Amino acid sequence: MFLRLVIDSNTVDIPQELKASLRKFRFARRNAGHAAMVVKINKQKLIMEEVEQFDDISIDDLGEELPENAPRYVMLSYELNHSDGRKSFPLVLVNWAPTTSETSLLTLHASALIDFQNTAGINKVIEVREGAESLTKDIVDQQLLHA
Repeated sequence: MFLRLVIDSNTVDIPQELKASLRKFRFARRNAGHAAMVVKINKQKLIMEEVEQFDDISIDDLGEELPENAPRYVMLSYELNHSDGRKSFPLVLVNWAPTTSETSLLTLHASALIDFQNTAGINKVIEVREGAESLTKDIVDQQLLHA
């Protein structure tokens, strides 16, 4: 008889309610504008929590809404205009990790990134370390159109 031991190596838990919210956001129909869902890690409870959702928000406004000194995961439905006139709405994970954040929180955030990315089902990640000035429409367009 073989005993199979499964070890859960996740440092931060993703509650079922957040998984449901991520799924709902992921499959929402959009035909204009950008939408975002912001998630943070509760350091005391070691769980992820939804902070807020934004519909039809500009990238500049989104950058201003995010904290200057705390990391966040941002699931972004981005309105991308292609050179041939087509419009698409790819899902992008913005890994908001300002260098001014507390080191232990940045470490925790980094350790849970892949688990969040896999749970959200997002392939494209945009790293933002320098705050709002490094999250602009031009930067996101460049990352998505020339990847």
